[in-house]
Formats: sequence, structure tokens, C-alpha cells
Amino acid sequence: MMPKEYNIEGKVVFITGAGRGIGKGIAQVLAEAGADIALNALTEKYVVPAARDIAETSGRRVAPILADVTQADGVRLAIDQVFQTFGRIDVLINNLGDAIRAPLVKLPDRKSETASDEALKKIIDLNMTAAILCTRAVGPHMLERRSGKIINISSYTAGRGGKDVVLYTLAKAAVVGFTRAQALEWAPYNIQINSIAPGFFPEPLNTDEETFKRMTEYIAKTTPLGRPGRLREVGLLALYLASAASDYMTGQTMYLDGGLSL
Repeated sequence: MMPKEYNIEGKVVFITGAGRGIGKGIAQVLAEAGADIALNALTEKYVVPAARDIAETSGRRVAPILADVTQADGVRLAIDQVFQTFGRIDVLINNLGDAIRAPLVKLPDRKSETASDEALKKIIDLNMTAAILCTRAVGPHMLERRSGKIINISSYTAGRGGKDVVLYTLAKAAVVGFTRAQALEWAPYNIQINSIAPGFFPEPLNTDEETFKRMTEYIAKTTPLGRPGRLREVGLLALYLASAASDYMTGQTMYLDGGLSL
């Protein structure tokens, strides 16, 4: 029998960028643990079938929430939809993020082009701005109840950097700092804010079969534990952070990266 502190049955969890990948993996585990899930994405392509599949396998209520959470208006739309559907938000998971591999300045011995101004802004918005806006939006509700959990998804690069991912690293390191500062500010109100810094968690949906094979082989060679992460593993750590088991932890970043940050 599961320890009672891990029981999240009936909790409402809002996850951004959750149509596939890590967000979907987290949603699956938390739904299995008894939570109702609001899955956010910009379009319905992945999130609608994901919501249907998770609802069927878990027996919980799972609703797709279509909105651009990198914009304040989009966040308000998303939060309104969640409250209309579920009536509250107990756990916010700021999962939305993406990377563009390009140097900040063109290197003399490299053919790769630098990222455009639009791409640079997009990386900051996806990985940092969305987390700030969503936290600000759910804050009043959690503060009023003096209860809540927020989980920010950072990256192992936040602690060690990464070639060709300068802006991504900057944004994910900012998420770690944001986690610490906001956790301290809201600690007196019984709101715990922590972050997870994943390593490589590839998903076949994101690429073709041959590229996926090469990617997993590369990850196995470069990761100390010798394999890629499994999406459920992020979900299992998120379950701890979303439950009462982690009530005495706040402002922390947990590296789930197979040893890449060592």
C-alpha cells in the first residue's frame, strides 16, 4: 500500500506544454496516482489524443487546455478554462520549454548560423516567461488557500552549460533562480516551489525512427548511467514534489539526469 503522504487523489494539476514528452509523462503518472489533470498546449495535435489516452488508462478527468502561455492573455484564458472545468488548481507544473541549437555569435571555424532575434526571444519566452506568467496567475488562489505546490522544469544544463545552447542554458538557470526566490517569498503561506532538472528524455514522437535510434545511442554513450531517461521517471519525481511527502522541501532543484551534472 502506498504511504498516505503520497496520496494526491482528487488534486487538480495544471501542466503546461504537456501534449507530449516530459509533460505527458508527468501527466500519466499523476493521473495514475489519482489526480485530475489539465493538459496545456498551443494546438490540439498532440494534447487532445494525449488527454484522451491518459483519461482512458487512469480513469481520471483529463482536459486539454489550448492556450499560448507565453503571453499574459493566453495564461488568463488557460487559468479560466481550468477553473471552469475543475474549480481550482492544487499543483502547477511549469513544463513548457524548448531549445534551439545555435551559437550566440557565428564562430570562425563553424558553418552553423546564429539564431535569429525572433528565435532568441522565443527561447526565453518558452523556458522562462511562461513559468513566471503562470506562477503569477495561480499565486492569488494558492495564497488565499495557504496551500499549493509548484514544480518548475529546468534542465541539467542549468548547472553546467552546454555548447550551442547558450540562451537555453540562461533561461533554464533563470528558472532555478526563480524557483529559489519565489519559494522563499511564499514559504510563510505553505506553498512549496521546487524544480526538476532533467537530462535526456527522448521521445519517438519528436523525430523519425533512424534519428531517434542515433540519438538514444549517443545518449547511452555520454550519460554516466549508460541510458536515456524514461519519461515515467520524471513523473515519479513529480509525484513526490506534488504530494505531502515533500511538504518540508522548498526552493530546491533536483537533477534527474543519469549523472550528467556530476
